[in-house]
Amino acid sequence: MKIGFIGTGNISAAMVTGLCTAQPAPEQVLVSPRNAKTAAALADRFPMVRVASDNQAVVDGSDWVVLAVRPAICRDVLAGLHFRADQGIISVIASLTSPELAELVSPAARIARAVPLPPCARHVGPIALCPGDDPVVSELLGRIGTVVAVEDDHRFDALNATTALMSAFFKFQAVSAEWLVEQGVETESARRYLASVFHAISRHADESGEAFDALADEAATPGGMNEQVARELTEAGSYDPLPIALDHILDRLEGRA
Repeated sequence: MKIGFIGTGNISAAMVTGLCTAQPAPEQVLVSPRNAKTAAALADRFPMVRVASDNQAVVDGSDWVVLAVRPAICRDVLAGLHFRADQGIISVIASLTSPELAELVSPAARIARAVPLPPCARHVGPIALCPGDDPVVSELLGRIGTVVAVEDDHRFDALNATTALMSAFFKFQAVSAEWLVEQGVETESARRYLASVFHAISRHADESGEAFDALADEAATPGGMNEQVARELTEAGSYDPLPIALDHILDRLEGRA
């Protein structure tokens, strides 16, 4: 399989790294030359990666084309390209809906939307996919992450909205780490301990298959420390703004803001 990337930013670099270190790796990966430093670094690291002369050369030399252009310029970039009917398209551009993609990449009709996260470079993390009915796309993206497929743009955008929780997640850890340092714990020890705690409980949630509410109840032993913290945060309304913030992100993704 020959895969091309239009756009060579952080997500493209992560996807290329994940794919080229997976088994099997693609026969060839073409990357666009716009971000010359990143493109050259990928070509130096992986023998199957080549830097194309321009975006059209990426399209011409690929069976599957990954669209990873910045939303602000994506329409201008894609409007100038000529796709083939026999090509597959994977878009990681959050702002483009399925109908908009179909118009921009016509006559190509084998189209999927995806949201990989940077850890896909290490073959971990979720990849939202819409639709999920193409086994080639599911298998390809499954090499670099855990594919979660939905069948319409609204549910896809909802999954995408929750990726906006990353900064808040790290901030939760940062506040906890600052508290530990105030108690005399070394900064690096605080960071390592909390990173390990959250990694362990996230892995437990993933592997157990239990609902999050059930896991929260399981951890909150009556009268215990977990129950106390959860109760105090709930009583303070700490969780109440979260659905509202996610609504605002979904509005952005679906063009209402």
